[in-house]
Amino acid sequence: MTLTTDTTESLPDVLDSARQAAVAAGLPYAGGVTPTQAWALFSSGAAALVDVRSAEERKFVGHVPGSLHVAWATGTSLTRNPRFVRELEAKVGDKDAPVLLLCRSGKRSAQAAEAAAKAGFANVFNVLEGFEGEIDGRQHRGGSDGWRFHGLPWVQD
Repeated sequence: MTLTTDTTESLPDVLDSARQAAVAAGLPYAGGVTPTQAWALFSSGAAALVDVRSAEERKFVGHVPGSLHVAWATGTSLTRNPRFVRELEAKVGDKDAPVLLLCRSGKRSAQAAEAAAKAGFANVFNVLEGFEGEIDGRQHRGGSDGWRFHGLPWVQD
């Protein structure tokens, strides 16, 4: 299968390229993929998509239909979830399966990917840009990057 969105690489090649870039950058996890690549991997069944935002963010901001949820941090103060790795393992099962982690901007999911990799997840990837994207000069998100900016599927409660 090939991607028809932001790359012409096959799905396995996308993950291989992400791994190579991660090694070159010295990342402690398997690498990063764009939102469009993440959607192609997830929608084809090639990878699990795990939203690591809080339950409140998922409910009020929106989420990807069919994605799993394991909060990296909880509550309004975003207190680190001490059970994150155990909950991720319970939801995903296979530590060797490709897992894509998604947060608001790609920062918390990078931290979660590092923790997962340290716990033995061999193929954990960060979804770059996150669900809402980076904050801009006007203090807004979603104007230049992120899952929603790219028009990828999402729903809101």
